[in-house]
Amino acid sequence: MRNGTFQDKVAIVTGASSGIGRATALALAERGAKVALAARRADLLQQVAAQVHQSGGEALVMPTDVSDQPQIEAMIAEVLRHWGQVDILVSNAGQYIRRTTTELDADVMQTSMNVNFHSHLHAVLAALPNMLERQAGHIVLVSTMDGKKGLRPDAPYVAAKFALNGLGEVMRQELREHGISTILILPGRVDTPLIENLDVPRIQAKIPPEKVAKAILRGIERNQAEVYVPSFVKLLHVLNVVSPRLGDLAAHIFHLEGWETD
Repeated sequence: MRNGTFQDKVAIVTGASSGIGRATALALAERGAKVALAARRADLLQQVAAQVHQSGGEALVMPTDVSDQPQIEAMIAEVLRHWGQVDILVSNAGQYIRRTTTELDADVMQTSMNVNFHSHLHAVLAALPNMLERQAGHIVLVSTMDGKKGLRPDAPYVAAKFALNGLGEVMRQELREHGISTILILPGRVDTPLIENLDVPRIQAKIPPEKVAKAILRGIERNQAEVYVPSFVKLLHVLNVVSPRLGDLAAHIFHLEGWETD
């Protein structure tokens, strides 16, 4: 996939009905990829597919609840039946679940783990055998800056994303010898329905999902290990590595947790 070509590659994008997933699916289709669109809302997926078809691309609508393992496995099996292979898996679906530590309970944590970690794990495990057989493929795990620097009151979300980052770290090392790349995408605040009720400080203003989609495609082409977007996210991560207390202070001073609105 060097020289920026995605022509005739088969890509699966979860969470493709809106936000980062939608923007990434459209960007891949514009570059010539065949895209399988997975999310719960079939009507929204049909709208994305219509845009792909209008531009002369190929799209497969796959209504899927990513928190349900059998549905994920059935979706990927259908893609393999339809197109014969999976070249790119963009595992993006997620849910922003906030709860302070004093209000946290096991059920909330399990819900977050199911959608923000296990859904990615099940998608990878379902697509991996085909990639291993062909000794080729790109696995893109869409995480978040919260997976590098935990912000209050995001304990359920942060825990799941830290787990996802750890999985991606190991996968990147183990799968490289099989011709499979693993890329972690670490965006800051993105202007999507996921956080439409969250106001944020100017220092981490919401970026358009198209910017993240562009970074994802560039990351695949360059075979990057991690993609931070925007650059502020990496600066916060580096500061936190140097001194977690300084990271905490920066989060407090700049009110990085934002303000919830009605």
